[in-house]
Amino acid sequence: MSPSSLERGARGPFTAVAMSGGLDSSVAASLLARTGEPVVGLSMLLWDQSAKERNGRCCGSLDLGDARRVARQVGIPHYTVRLDAEFERLVVDPFVGDYAAGRTPSPCVRCNTFIKFDAFAERARRLGAARIATGHYARVVEGADGVELHRAADPDKDQSYFLFELDQRQLAAAVFPLGGMTKHEVREEARRMGLVVAEKGESMEVCFVGGEIEPFLEPRVARTAAGAAAAGRGAEVVDRAGRRLGTAGPYYRYTVGQRRGLGVAGGQPLYVLEIAAEENRVVVGPRAELRARGLLGERLHWVGSPPAGEVEALVRIRSRHAGVASRIRPLPAHGAAIEFESPQEGVAPGQAAVFYQGTRVLGGCWITRAEAA
Repeated sequence: MSPSSLERGARGPFTAVAMSGGLDSSVAASLLARTGEPVVGLSMLLWDQSAKERNGRCCGSLDLGDARRVARQVGIPHYTVRLDAEFERLVVDPFVGDYAAGRTPSPCVRCNTFIKFDAFAERARRLGAARIATGHYARVVEGADGVELHRAADPDKDQSYFLFELDQRQLAAAVFPLGGMTKHEVREEARRMGLVVAEKGESMEVCFVGGEIEPFLEPRVARTAAGAAAAGRGAEVVDRAGRRLGTAGPYYRYTVGQRRGLGVAGGQPLYVLEIAAEENRVVVGPRAELRARGLLGERLHWVGSPPAGEVEALVRIRSRHAGVASRIRPLPAHGAAIEFESPQEGVAPGQAAVFYQGTRVLGGCWITRAEAA
């Protein structure tokens, strides 16, 4: 049955579960189905890899079959919606563009912001859904001033970092059934329910790449202006003073903080400090030079009402970063200046800086540059 037939046959609002075919979304669907409320499973076709028999969360050819089997097991309807054009335009193309510009991309944030809680949510609403449920490890809490986004109960699986751009309307319609569970509890629940994905592992790769990143990335970056200029010749490797140390591969093979693969000797371990895409240049230095006292950011976003002035919060500069106490100063045109309480390593343009007070996510911004210590 197609989504259009679902729309014609809808009998009132339901909860749409985004089913990727993985363990987490399958358990989320199972938990919701047992409430007795109307639930429909929807899988997103984001990146067509039907020619490959593989699992890859959202994009593997075997995953849609797993989602359908789980939906049958838990007794809910299941449908597939195509969002591949939107996914390529809003996630894949910016991913390539970030590398071409010398930035370190964060495609999972963009996928949540523009696909799962925007394009997918809108499609589900048109089919009659009142709420969108996912297998994210995060929590939504009703606060005094509106809906709040909080860390999950399991700190090792918390995914609130990737959701910082969601707004009040999106969060009010979001359901995270796994937010109060640990990963161990989720797998045990799947085993108890006999779900076909109970022993399924996790994919840690970029889902649409499906293997080594260079074969996917290089032909696409080469079609950009900066990438075309750098194609076929190595990047110049220099230190902070501009002294030439040698050559490496094209600049877009490197990210800030990287140590291996530079192919130059400096008498001590060298790390990527900066990438100058237009000059096809990689700036390197000792680890101490990675330390930053703060950063400048763009596209500042607050989950709730914007603060009147500066804010003190814990700031995470990448998804696995423990966070650092910081002072956040909003700037004009949705910019932000962030001062760390103690210097941090590896502040990479293109990554997100996300703000926390306790378990609550206040908001975040996108890193444009580090402020050297």
